[in-house]
Amino acid sequence: MRGSTLSSTSTPPLSSGDRSMRPMLTDRQRQALDYIAECLDVRGYPPTLREIGEHMGIRSTNGVNDHLKALERKGYLLREELKSRALRPIDYGNNAKEKRDDSLEINIIGRVAAGEPILAEENVIDKVVVDRHFLGAVAQREVFGLVVRGESMIEDGIFDGDYIFVRKQSTAETGEIVVVMVDGEATCKRFYPEGDRVRLQPANETMSPIYVDRAEFRAVDILGKVCGVYRRVH
Repeated sequence: MRGSTLSSTSTPPLSSGDRSMRPMLTDRQRQALDYIAECLDVRGYPPTLREIGEHMGIRSTNGVNDHLKALERKGYLLREELKSRALRPIDYGNNAKEKRDDSLEINIIGRVAAGEPILAEENVIDKVVVDRHFLGAVAQREVFGLVVRGESMIEDGIFDGDYIFVRKQSTAETGEIVVVMVDGEATCKRFYPEGDRVRLQPANETMSPIYVDRAEFRAVDILGKVCGVYRRVH
């Protein structure tokens, strides 16, 4: 029947189940694969062709593409066409680094104490595993969790008993939701610097903002920016 014959001149890539049959990698192919996996670990998303080229000292993206095609053909890499960052290493046994996935394990801090102990490991009361894409491009070590107590942020969808995920940073843009230490006590509010004072604004019309004047010499330390909310449904 005319038009019914299928042919192919290329060899299909090995599946992830064919680990024992996979060809060995060259040093350059392994360098590319390890860099992709490293970016997934650190940033949560893979590098672009240009970034791989800069890392490997390859000026041409075609040269980078040749290495990626070889990794696909040998069964070490999955890639979606037309997407520059859709690169995903396949676990390749004894030659691979630690297996990567798309999840992050976030420590939930139970006791809110003054100063640095808020981030201490001995205060961890729970752990929550979430998809990396839920928190964006953050590394696991950059995020911690806190249990919300009170109703000061309910109009922003943060309720008593929720877990908030906080990205560690010491600065914030105007209006961002942050966790700050004020005179040794931690609170979650929107941050508004206003000249010689700071306004910490609750998201609850029944509550008044907290004002901290510079002249009062009260310490206001930003612990981090709220980047996610987790709620258990009972």
